[in-house]
Amino acid sequence: MRNNSSNSRDENRSKQTSSSPPATDSRFNQTLRNVQGLLKGRSFPGKILITQRSDPLDPSTLHSPNIDQRSPESDRNHSEHLDRWTEDELQNRSSGNASSSVNITKSSSTSSLSTSTEIPKSSVGARATDSARLMKFTKLLSGSSVILEKLRELAWSGVPPHLRPTVWRLLLGYAPSNSDRREGVLRRKRTEYLDHVAQYYEIPDTQRTDEEISMLRQIGVDCPRTVPDLSFFQQAEVQKSLERILYTWAIRHPASGYVQGINDLATPFMVVFLSEYLEGSIETWSMADLSREKILNVEADSYWCLSKLLDGMQDHYTFAQPGIQRLVFKLKELVRRIDEPVSKHIEEQGLEFLQFAFRWFNCLLIREIPFGLVSRLWDTYLAEGDALPEFLVYISASFLLTWSDKLRKLDFQEMVMFLQHVPTHNWTDVELEMVLSQAYMWHTMFNNSPSHLAG
Repeated sequence: MRNNSSNSRDENRSKQTSSSPPATDSRFNQTLRNVQGLLKGRSFPGKILITQRSDPLDPSTLHSPNIDQRSPESDRNHSEHLDRWTEDELQNRSSGNASSSVNITKSSSTSSLSTSTEIPKSSVGARATDSARLMKFTKLLSGSSVILEKLRELAWSGVPPHLRPTVWRLLLGYAPSNSDRREGVLRRKRTEYLDHVAQYYEIPDTQRTDEEISMLRQIGVDCPRTVPDLSFFQQAEVQKSLERILYTWAIRHPASGYVQGINDLATPFMVVFLSEYLEGSIETWSMADLSREKILNVEADSYWCLSKLLDGMQDHYTFAQPGIQRLVFKLKELVRRIDEPVSKHIEEQGLEFLQFAFRWFNCLLIREIPFGLVSRLWDTYLAEGDALPEFLVYISASFLLTWSDKLRKLDFQEMVMFLQHVPTHNWTDVELEMVLSQAYMWHTMFNNSPSHLAG
C-alpha cells in the first residue's frame, strides 16, 4: 500500500495466469467476486450466491493466490449486474428474522438486552466517561510525553468523547507523544495534505489517466451511499470532503487504489475530528457552520489517520484481498473450536463464511452495528494497534455467536438473510461491550496456542 510499492495494477495484470483453476478454486473465485460486488448495494447479490453448496470446499482455497485478475471496470460492471438482482430477488423471501430475539451467548441472560426502540444517547460511552477513568486519561495526556502503552490500556475500554480526537491521533502515531512537538507536526501534516489535494485532486480530467478518471467516478458514486441512514452524510460538502480524502489516498497507494469499503472506514475519523468543532447530536451538524480552514483540518486528520490504519492491513485491500481471505479462514476455524454445533450446522447448510464475513472484515463491522456505536468500537480497534487484524477474528466470532441458538434453527436461505441484516438496530453500548468482552476472553484462551488458527 505504500507509495513505493512495486505491486502496481499493471504488474498484477502481467502476472495473470492462463491456466484453468481447479473446480473448487473456480467456485471460490466466483464467490469472492460476487461478495465483493455486494458492497455496492445493501442486499445480498442475487441468485448466484443464493445457492446451497453441494460439495465440500477445500479450506486451502481460502488463501489461494490463483484468482483471475480483472480490471476495475469489469469488476464494477459485474457488481452493477449483481445489484440489479438484489432488492427484487430477495425482498419477497425475507422471513422477518430481523425482529427475532437476540441471544448474546449461551451463558448470558436475555434480560440484559435492550428492548427500547431508540438508542439512549446518554448511555453510549457511559463506561468511558466515569470520573475515575476521566481522571486517568487527563493525567496521562497532560504529561510532557504520553506513555502509549498506558494509553492503549485505558483506551481499550472506551475513550471519553471529548478526548477521542486527541487519543486517536496518538494511538495511530499521527500525532507525536511529545506534547512540545505535537502542534508543529499537525500543522506540517495538514499542509502536506493540502499539497496532495492540489497535486492529485484539483486538476482537470485531461491530466488524469483513464483509470484515474474511472476511479474518481466510482468514488463519486459511492460517497452518497456511505452511511445512507444519517442525513449528515448526505450533505454535499460532507460528500465532497469524503471524495477528496478517498481519491487522494487511492492515488498515493497504487498497490490497491480505491476499493469499495474504504469509504466506510473514513467515516469514523471524519465524525470524531468534526466533534472538535461541532457540538450536539450528529443529526444537527452542518458543514456550513465551519470555516474552510476547519473543514480542511478535519479532512487532513482523517486522511492521515485512515492511512495509518490501513498501513497495518495492507494486504486487506490489494489485489484479491488476501488478508481478508486469511481472516475468513481463521474465523471459520475459531468458530469450529468454540461452538462446534453452529459450525457444523453452517457447514451442513452449505453456507460459506466468505459469503457473510467478507463484508464484516472489509468494512470492520461498520455496516453491522448502529453508527452511534462505531466510535466506541474503534476505541478498541485503535488500542489494539498492529494486533488489530488478529483480534478482528475474535470480535467477529463473538459477534456471530451472539446468535448461536438462533442460527442453529435456520436453513440456508434464512441464515443468508439473517446474517446480511443482523438485528442490531436497538443495540446500545451494553451489547457491544459484551461482544468485546467475549472476544477478549477467547483471545486470552487461544492466544497461547496459535496453531489452532494456522492457515
